[in-house]
Amino acid sequence: MAAERILVVDDEDAIREIVCSMLAAANYKTKQASSGLKALAMLDAGEEFELMLSDLMMADLDGIGLLERTKEQYPDMPVVMVTAVHDISVALAAIRNGAYDYLLKPFEREQLLATVRRALENRHLKMQNRDYQTGLERMVEARTEQLQKAMADLERSYGMTLEALGGALDLKDAETEGHSRRVTVFTIAIARAMGLSKDQIDVIARGAFLHDIGKMAIPDAILRKPGKLDPDEVAVMREHCYHGYQILKKIPFLKEASEIVYAHQEHYDGSGYPRQLKGDEIPLGARIFSVADTLDAITSDRPYRAAQSIAAAREEIKVWSGRQFDPEVVDVFISMPEQIWSGLRKDVDSQVNRFAYSTAKGSS
Repeated sequence: MAAERILVVDDEDAIREIVCSMLAAANYKTKQASSGLKALAMLDAGEEFELMLSDLMMADLDGIGLLERTKEQYPDMPVVMVTAVHDISVALAAIRNGAYDYLLKPFEREQLLATVRRALENRHLKMQNRDYQTGLERMVEARTEQLQKAMADLERSYGMTLEALGGALDLKDAETEGHSRRVTVFTIAIARAMGLSKDQIDVIARGAFLHDIGKMAIPDAILRKPGKLDPDEVAVMREHCYHGYQILKKIPFLKEASEIVYAHQEHYDGSGYPRQLKGDEIPLGARIFSVADTLDAITSDRPYRAAQSIAAAREEIKVWSGRQFDPEVVDVFISMPEQIWSGLRKDVDSQVNRFAYSTAKGSS
């Protein structure tokens, strides 16, 4: 272990020599400065010391001034003040301002070495504590990075799960793909305009994307029937809300979204199905979805009619505000610029078409 370096500052040559001699005999490495300004010059030149012993009363820059100039720039270097008995109150003030300790002149060799050992041990403990803190911070950073990576991997697995569920429904009912994606981006746009948090929007988006997942449990004869459904078939079709809820509630990250799926056909006035919920009994995500779903339905081609304009959809939704739709959600929807919806529809439809083309090309 290298000898610890001590800077001895005193304007009396004899005292400096005596102190340095005592320290050298105890295997410390010393350097001398005959004034506070010279001590500062040595430190500013880049010399490093584990401890500084400084006289309190010096001509050009006293020990208090030297302490003030060094304590912020060299915080790892403890300072011990050396003073006469009549300066004791000044020495105590120096300790309050950051000095580690003081020595009263005249002092014995053992007093000097004991004070030096305590100061250096205190410095050593502080350095150890800082190294521990730094190591702890690095460990926390590493663990945080690992956690963030795990969360990113988890998010990717969530996305893959959603895509897998959506893909399974597309195999059953090919018309749902474009509709599910459009109604999801419409729902997200309204939720953002309402100022909902990212976590809330994530849940609502999952519920919107998977709102028809329960149709996987509906017989093909009913789901794909080209004509009008009879009353019994309508009753079976309406069960898809419950079936979707049952499918998703068993998947932990989709449990909240399953409530939206269960309630996505409820009406604000209680006239919907399957539970005739009304008002705030309906999850907010389902109330937002209801507006987005109707917007997509009205502006999309149907076997029995051509797509209508966004303006027509807005008017229809306004008419049913307070009955089918939550008035607050409608107000936000109406306040949004009309061109948003055509832009979102175009983006989604182009993505669906590109995916269909690449899939067909890959299978050819």
